[in-house]
Amino acid sequence: MTVNLKGVVYAYERTGKILPPLQSLFLLFIRLYWGWLFAQAGYGKLTHIDRTAEFFASLGMPFPIFNAYFIGLTEFLGGFLISLGLGTRLVGAFLAGEMFVAYLVAHRSELLNMFSQPDEFYTAPPFTFMYTALILLLFGGGKLSVDTLIERVLKSLK
Repeated sequence: MTVNLKGVVYAYERTGKILPPLQSLFLLFIRLYWGWLFAQAGYGKLTHIDRTAEFFASLGMPFPIFNAYFIGLTEFLGGFLISLGLGTRLVGAFLAGEMFVAYLVAHRSELLNMFSQPDEFYTAPPFTFMYTALILLLFGGGKLSVDTLIERVLKSLK
């Protein structure tokens, strides 16, 4: 192995040891920031329920008042739970699903043009919310979460 290649391998191995502890800090940052944003979005829907239901009705959503409350509560409580890291994967699944429905109902053209015009897809409002929810669904809350605390307590009881 040449000296150059040994240096690359060494750097790669060091990076592999340094970065994993940062995963939990990254997930904590995502949970706190996006949890706050989800909670704000939900709060906004709930405090202006008439406008939210009217907007949903204009999109052709069935049961607009029910859906305004359901989506508002899902975002508000989901954001709060994500911030704590409690039920992170389950909440992530609900919020990712909700953002996919937002694409289907309010941003269908952006969704359908995902491959032909990707910039429209990833600049649509639901994108970053859906992306974040998917990250939390797939990776969970990390070591700095209530989920991990509960898991440790349950393991100690066995």
